[in-house]
Amino acid sequence: MKKKVLALLLASAMVASMAACGNNDEPAGTSDAGSTTPATSTGSDSGAASTSTGSDAPAEPYNLTSLKVLVDGTVNSVKQETEAQNTVREVFIPQLEEAIGAAIGHEIDIEFEVGNHTKYSEDVGRRFVAEDYPDVMIMSANMMKQYSTTGLLWDMADAYANAEFQSRITLPAINENMKDSQGHLYGFAPTYGNGCITYVKQSWLDAVGIKGDDVKTYEDFYNMLLAFKNGDPDGNGVEGDTYGFISAGLIGGEAPYINYTAEFWQDSYPGILQGEDGKWYDGFQTDATKAALKRLQEAYAAGVIDPDSFTAGTKQAREKWWGAEQSGSAGAFSYWAGNWYKNLNENLEKNNLPSEVYQLAPIKEITDNVGGYLNRESPVWVILDDGDGDDSREQAIFDAFIETMLDGDTIQSLWTYGARDLEWSTKAESFTLNANDPEKKKDYNYEEGQFHYRPSVAEPETKLSSKNHLDPALVIAPLTNGFVVSNDLETVSNQFFTSHCVDAPSAPTSDTYSQSSGDLLSAVQECVAAVVVRGEDVDASMETYVNTVGSLVEEILAELNAE
Repeated sequence: MKKKVLALLLASAMVASMAACGNNDEPAGTSDAGSTTPATSTGSDSGAASTSTGSDAPAEPYNLTSLKVLVDGTVNSVKQETEAQNTVREVFIPQLEEAIGAAIGHEIDIEFEVGNHTKYSEDVGRRFVAEDYPDVMIMSANMMKQYSTTGLLWDMADAYANAEFQSRITLPAINENMKDSQGHLYGFAPTYGNGCITYVKQSWLDAVGIKGDDVKTYEDFYNMLLAFKNGDPDGNGVEGDTYGFISAGLIGGEAPYINYTAEFWQDSYPGILQGEDGKWYDGFQTDATKAALKRLQEAYAAGVIDPDSFTAGTKQAREKWWGAEQSGSAGAFSYWAGNWYKNLNENLEKNNLPSEVYQLAPIKEITDNVGGYLNRESPVWVILDDGDGDDSREQAIFDAFIETMLDGDTIQSLWTYGARDLEWSTKAESFTLNANDPEKKKDYNYEEGQFHYRPSVAEPETKLSSKNHLDPALVIAPLTNGFVVSNDLETVSNQFFTSHCVDAPSAPTSDTYSQSSGDLLSAVQECVAAVVVRGEDVDASMETYVNTVGSLVEEILAELNAE
């Protein structure tokens, strides 16, 4: 049964990936203790003896000497695409092994593998069908729920409740809200989810004579985009060679789906969601969605939206927005809050462009109907269950890898800032960035014991290093060693987002949804393509959607509402 479920999940992931055209940039399970087909762990400790001690006998401590970890691209210190990333990886992993080894009392070998970042869900599905399982890995909250019926993921509710970091958690609701109706917890979120803000180039606003504070309604927003499209906001002397808006997809491949195009979707949510009355319904089959599709269709036809937005991945959209050649670029771009606000500024500056970026508050139609920008469900770490009925191995993984991640000190610092004395340090030192540019030149001087970022390994002459995996502004249990530093732009952006956000709808959990969510997403993507890109009739396209997956939607809703 498990192989069948995994095959269906893989097929759904492949369909969703093709429909989304590689837009999914986010990390994409829950164990059923009664599964009759236990998972076979191929983790690096699979050869160690581990037998059930019986329900009444205490399990023997598991000697965890090695660990296989699968991550997406959000763990910056283990990437290996460039020489600079390899340099960081070669320093970070031994430091992490040493620190975890000291915490658990013996040496441990950690093997990191970085999955396909833009097609992570599909990549994971293939690995699981081939029974190529890691010991611990990253998933999105939505992906975790899709694997809820496979029996692959370990219920860590008890381990989480007894973890040392419980006394220091400042945001307990993040993980409590991820428990299912039976109280099982199959993933651990060390941070809250974060979300997207619509960023606008201040120089473009100035060029077309618009104040960002005056953009309060959709009409204001659309007129701003028209001005960017029809005028000469980049100042190259040519009118009409720019766009108003670019996005990494008109609809996302993972919940919350609309975070890159919030102003167009407004009060529509193209997924299965729960109403205030507790009943689940299909948010795509609503008048609000039809209105959203018409807005997108109008903007796309008018050339206000860069046509690359339908197929662009996040990397392509980012680089086109901040590229040195601004002809063909766009003025507005919705992307993640916090660290990315800093990155957008820095990359504009790097390309010798005006670097000031305006953060647009949610327009009236969003605040009145939704409440604000959407804060997504948090990405999570999951532990693979080997299905042998003995929790000692899984508990050992939790103790070594997850509990120490928020130790407040040595290990949490590595997860937060990366390799010690390479990306950050507390040693006395002085250095200068942009030494040859009088306008950008900045001297840094630190005393012994003073925590600080060091020059970036990739760009040591011009940039400081930044966070590794844990965002210090988003973490649920803060560092206790005083090693807290945040770029002013990051702080400003995080404060802006948290003052303008609401939690995204929770993803549904049902057997049919877990197996068929990719089919739903594929049908949604096809409807969006038909209406927005090909200019087809909204009602006719919605009818095609209903004819394609309507019965499937009804089956899913019946399961959800029966619960």
